[in-house]
Amino acid sequence: MGHDMRTGLVRFFRLLTSSFRDLVPIIVVISFFQLIVLQQPIPDFGGILLGLFFVLIGLTVFIQGLEIGLFPIGESMANAFARKGSLFWLLAFAFALGFGTTAAEPALIAVAAEAARVAAAGGVLDGSAAAQADYALYLRGTVAFSVGVALMIGVFRILKGWPIQYLIIGGYMTVVVLTIFAPANIIGIAYDSGGVTTSTVTVPLVTALGVGLATAIKGRNPMVDGFGLIAFASLTPMIFVLIFGMLWSALG
Repeated sequence: MGHDMRTGLVRFFRLLTSSFRDLVPIIVVISFFQLIVLQQPIPDFGGILLGLFFVLIGLTVFIQGLEIGLFPIGESMANAFARKGSLFWLLAFAFALGFGTTAAEPALIAVAAEAARVAAAGGVLDGSAAAQADYALYLRGTVAFSVGVALMIGVFRILKGWPIQYLIIGGYMTVVVLTIFAPANIIGIAYDSGGVTTSTVTVPLVTALGVGLATAIKGRNPMVDGFGLIAFASLTPMIFVLIFGMLWSALG
C-alpha cells in the first residue's frame, strides 16, 4: 500500500470519527426519549443501525467533497471574475449561481410539492395534478429567482463595502409590511422558503463565492465582507414568495 493511499485512509477515518461525534447528540436524544421517556423498544433496530451507517458514510463523503471540490471551485471562480473586472459578468454569474443551485435544492422541491398538495386540499387552487404541478413550479421558480437576486445584491454589497446590517434590517422591515397585506395561506410558506434555500447545495458554493470575492478585492476583509450572502439568500425568498402569494390570489 502506497504512502498516499495510507495517508488518504487515515484522513478518511479521521473524518469518519469526526462525523460520528457530530451524530452522537442526535443518537443520545432519540435514544433517551424512546427508551426513558416513552419506555418503548427501538423499532427495527437493525434497519436503524444500517440507516445510521449510511448517514455516517454520506456525511463524511459530503464534507470531504466540499473541501476538495465545491469550496475551491467557488473561490477560484470568484477570484477569476474579480480579476476580469467585469461587473456585468460577475453579477450575471452570481445570479446564475443562486438560481441554479436553489432550483436544484431537494428541500425546496419537496416543500414546493407539499405546499401545492396542501393548497389544493385547502381549496386555494384546482385539485388537478396539472394545477398542483404548475403551482409547485411557479413557487420553485420564484424562490430560485429571488436567491439569484439576493446574490447579485450581496456581491454588489461586497464590491461597494456597504454595511450588511442596514440591508438586512431594511429587508426584514419589508417582510413585516408585506406580511400585513399577504394572504394568510402563503405567509407560512414564505417564511419556510427562506430556510429551505440554505441547504446542502446552495450554502457551500455561496459561502465560497463571498469569501473568495472578498479575498480577491483589495481593501475587503473576508471576515467582515466575505460572509453574509447566506443571509440575503434566506431573506429575499420571503419577500418574493409573499409577493407571489399576493399576485396568485389577485389573479386567481
